[in-house]
Amino acid sequence: MQIDLAAPPLPATAPALAREAEERGAGRFVLSETSHNPFLQLARAADRTTRIGLATGVAIAFARTPMTLAYEAWGLHESSGGRAAIGLGTQIKPHIVRRFGMPWDRPAARMHDYLAAVRAVWHSWQTGERLAFRGEFYQHTLMTPVFAPAPLPFEPPPLLLAGVGPLMTATAGAAADGFLAHPFGSPQHLATAVLPAVRAARAKSEAENAPWTARPFEVVANVLVATGRTEEEYRTNLRLVRERLAFYASTPAYRPVLETHGWAALQDELHPLSVRGRWQEMGHLIDDTVLTTFAVTGDPTTVARELHHRYAPLVDRLCLSGPDETDAAPLLDVLSAAGGANRTAS
Repeated sequence: MQIDLAAPPLPATAPALAREAEERGAGRFVLSETSHNPFLQLARAADRTTRIGLATGVAIAFARTPMTLAYEAWGLHESSGGRAAIGLGTQIKPHIVRRFGMPWDRPAARMHDYLAAVRAVWHSWQTGERLAFRGEFYQHTLMTPVFAPAPLPFEPPPLLLAGVGPLMTATAGAAADGFLAHPFGSPQHLATAVLPAVRAARAKSEAENAPWTARPFEVVANVLVATGRTEEEYRTNLRLVRERLAFYASTPAYRPVLETHGWAALQDELHPLSVRGRWQEMGHLIDDTVLTTFAVTGDPTTVARELHHRYAPLVDRLCLSGPDETDAAPLLDVLSAAGGANRTAS
């Protein structure tokens, strides 16, 4: 099982942090798309590293066309020597429509078409064949030599898809190269409610000989971690993780996760508080049992051991995520404690 690092999306520190993550044995250095473009930061990180995988986790698919993503991902993969992995997510309708000014309808079906369109563009660039993609949502039928990048000496990057609901989860299994599990989850929910749907959809695509299934499929668990280099830092991170979990648990879309453990009533308590913005008070409702079910806590050695115990039987890799969006140092200590088990390239 590979262990990746989800890093704060801070342009000033990303290259140096990627280098340190590589030295500590991380399999991939992962950046999300919040206030900055992750492709630009990962391209800078590529110049400071030689082995570590470079992944978006996630880039917002529907904020860009398939052609736009194809160029961004191809450029990162080429400049990094084949180390890119493209994690994609949909975001939610208000952001896509009102922030990005892009269309939104039938997101699972649109995502299936989106992935096919990106692959069609890449196939055209790699083989020189005419681009003639006509899907339900996207059409790409023009590519002249001046706009086509040179073929890569390795295969294009994997396309990984994040999903929460049943339709997007099944889409990941059916049409992507991997599934990114949401950080609000547990091994039990993953094993009983999520992975069966992912694997059933993947098996159906394999039975239909879908061409992308020639590539190995991977499952990635994103895991919230609370640890610290000092007792004070540890207590602070415990509080921040409780507040993060309270936010997730207050959100109706994540109710099935709570239902897996018989805790649906917790959302009934938290949601009214979230409407009133009482975030710190919400954190107090996350008791130790809920905390240690949905997050991994302790000193770095304990966390590393518990991560392996919980997730190695279920996933191909996991991604460490901390509550402090400005400081990844405690997570680097977890990587070191894990013994550098993934010093091979992603």
